[in-house]
Amino acid sequence: MENGRIAVPSNGTGGLNSTRSGHFGHCDVFTLIDVENGNIKNESKVSNQEHEHGGCMVPVNLLANQNVDAIVVGGIGRRPLEGFAQVGIDVYFDSVNPHVKTVVEHLIADKLEKISPDQACDGGGDCH
Repeated sequence: MENGRIAVPSNGTGGLNSTRSGHFGHCDVFTLIDVENGNIKNESKVSNQEHEHGGCMVPVNLLANQNVDAIVVGGIGRRPLEGFAQVGIDVYFDSVNPHVKTVVEHLIADKLEKISPDQACDGGGDCH
């Protein structure tokens, strides 16, 4: 990713030095990274909003309102994956790297793949 805003679901207070949350919809915060010409330019954070089971469009809309271009997840349900597609946010998959900074660097270096619908969780199980 050469330019844009990346969101990474994060644990604790978030930030580049935090760890990526395994479940995007229930993360503590989203770390937002602005990338210009392949370089990290700015870091900010936005708190996740409460939502009930099935209310998975809440974080999708939150990130759309923050002008996010891409999100990197360790797992995601089918409905929010479809929601991100509807609002124009690309969803990338990385369940290996636990640190936000590493995840962001891998996306900038085009080392991550977009998640496909068959990789999404159908619900009811621990697929993250």
